[in-house]
Amino acid sequence: MLDRVWIRTLRDAGHTLEEIAATVGVGKRSVQRILKEPAIQDPESAPTPVSRGIGRPSTAKTYQDQVERILKEDPSLPTVEVLSRLRVLGYTGGKSAVYELVRSIRPKKSDAPVVRFEGVAGEFSQHDFGSVAVSYADDTREKIHFFASRLKYSRWNHVLIVPNEKVEALIPALLASFESFGGLPLRAVFDNPRTIVTGRSKGAIEWNSTFAQMVVDYGLGVELCTPRRASQKGSVENLVGWVKGSFFKVRRFHDRQDLERQLAGWLEEMNTKRPSRATNQIPVDRIHEERQRLSPMSEHQEELLRAADVGRLMKV
Repeated sequence: MLDRVWIRTLRDAGHTLEEIAATVGVGKRSVQRILKEPAIQDPESAPTPVSRGIGRPSTAKTYQDQVERILKEDPSLPTVEVLSRLRVLGYTGGKSAVYELVRSIRPKKSDAPVVRFEGVAGEFSQHDFGSVAVSYADDTREKIHFFASRLKYSRWNHVLIVPNEKVEALIPALLASFESFGGLPLRAVFDNPRTIVTGRSKGAIEWNSTFAQMVVDYGLGVELCTPRRASQKGSVENLVGWVKGSFFKVRRFHDRQDLERQLAGWLEEMNTKRPSRATNQIPVDRIHEERQRLSPMSEHQEELLRAADVGRLMKV
C-alpha cells in the first residue's frame, strides 16, 4: 500500500515510468496499472493481494523445510547442489520451481555498499530514534530519548526530545522535522522498523496502521534499511552516533530545561554557522536550493501538524 502511495508521489513529482519502476522495485506495467487505480484515501481502501489459485501448486513447496535446513548449514551452497540433494530426498519436479524456492529463502547479499550521503536536492531524508543516559548537576540521571532527522543533500538537521520510541511519539516528531526542513522530501529512510512495522507476512511488510495513515495523508515515500545490511544501515545509524558524540557526550547540563535550551542552540549552530564535514558547506547555504525541490505542506497537512501538538512532547 505504501509503495502505491510512493509511486503516485513520484509520478506527481515528474518522474518517468521507468524511473519509478527502478526506484520502487516493481515492473513498468505494475506502475502503469497502479497509476490507473483510484488514489488511496486511507489504508483500508488500498488494494490487497488476493490469492487467485491459478495453476497447480508447486511441487517444490513441500520441500521448503529441507531447503531451509540446507541453506542454514551452508547459505552459499549453489542452487544446483540444492536441487541435487532434493533429488536424493525424492523430489521429481522441475528445476525452475526449486530455483524460485531457493531464491525466496536464501539470505540476500549486498554486492556493493549502498551509499546514501550524496543525493539530489529534496530526494530523501533519514530518520531514527536514539537514547542516551544524561547526568545533571545535582547528580541525578535521566534516560533521554530523541528523534533525529536529516535532509541528506543539505545536511540540515533536526533533533527532538521525545518521551519514548513509540509511533505516538514518532509521528509528531517526524512532522516537526518536515516543518523544520520547509517541506517534504520524496522519501524518508528509516532504520527503526520495530516502531512502524508490526510484522511481515510472506515477504510483505505489515505497517503500523497509524503510521500508514500518516503516509497516505502526506503522500510520502517510505524506505526501510534492509535488515542485516550494515553497509546500508550505517548512513542512518551514524546520524544518531553523531548527535550523541557531538552534543550529549561533550556537554554538561544543569537540568532538563538547560538540556533543551542547549540543544536548540546547538542545532542552530550546526545548521547555520558550522560547515558540514561531508560537504564543507554550511547547511543553511544548501537548504535554499533543497527547499525549492521539497513538496510544500498543504493546509490540511499543516492542520495535522498542529493537531499533533509537537510542543507537548518537549514538556514530557
